[in-house]
Amino acid sequence: MGFLESWHDGDAKGSIVEFVEAVTTPGSPDFVPSVERVAAFDNDGTLWSEQPVAFQLLFAMDRIRDLARDHPEWKTQQPFQAVLENDQKALAAGGMPALAQLLAASHAGNTTTEFDDVVHSWITTARHPRFDRHFTELVYQPMLELLDYLRAKGFRTYIVSGGGIEFLRVWVEAAYGIPREQVVGSSIKTEFVMTEKGPELRRLPEVDFFDDREGKPVAINRFIGRRPLAAFGNSDGDLAMLQWTAAGEGRRLPVLIHHTDADREWAYDREAGASSLDKALDEAAARGWPVVDMARDWRVIYPPQA
Repeated sequence: MGFLESWHDGDAKGSIVEFVEAVTTPGSPDFVPSVERVAAFDNDGTLWSEQPVAFQLLFAMDRIRDLARDHPEWKTQQPFQAVLENDQKALAAGGMPALAQLLAASHAGNTTTEFDDVVHSWITTARHPRFDRHFTELVYQPMLELLDYLRAKGFRTYIVSGGGIEFLRVWVEAAYGIPREQVVGSSIKTEFVMTEKGPELRRLPEVDFFDDREGKPVAINRFIGRRPLAAFGNSDGDLAMLQWTAAGEGRRLPVLIHHTDADREWAYDREAGASSLDKALDEAAARGWPVVDMARDWRVIYPPQA
């Protein structure tokens, strides 16, 4: 059985394969011991889709609707009113402060175990508004094959995401084959409390760490402890991670995923707001980083439906 079967032969696939073979073949001048073979992947837009908004925001909005029965004041209080009335314009007008309010209200006030259960329930029942598939079915088949290929070559694969670390940990092992301890993401504060049931970790409505942009190399250093040999992203939010990867000694592989397929997925780059691919696209061109064109380089986007 082959590998990267959902990839068309071309520059992107060729660059990836040539790099991997060079750093994993004993006797190669670029050979790297397996202990140093770390590959870091952004999640939203790199391993699964992120439109019409990041899927974790859709989770937060569904959670707000579920909790609204205990919060009648939300009917007239923004940004909750915008969620309950599905007013996308009002929600967008609230910007980052509104997003922070929604995440605090929907992600905190419970234990880590309770939050795991809430996420598991959502991820196994919620369906995407365009494709009517579970969100974990909207992972990219070519990237699943790439993860398998790298692991077969002795790489450890990590997620380094702006998404919430505890949201991701619930489902990434089944979806990607990445152990939950190999997830680096944004986090809120937790506290240890002793209750009648025993010790618990309670989630607080306060940001602990935001793992995006310049925060990604900081998080990689803090939680992984090795500079990646290869890193994959799709937006300017991943640029610092790609730059940090490229600056290491020896051969490195920073790769961009470019959303170019409006028919099978979406097409967007420089004017995509929080998901914009602008500065990173220019730097990739200037420095010769591989850019994966989804329309050109991928035979399929998603795994086949069961």
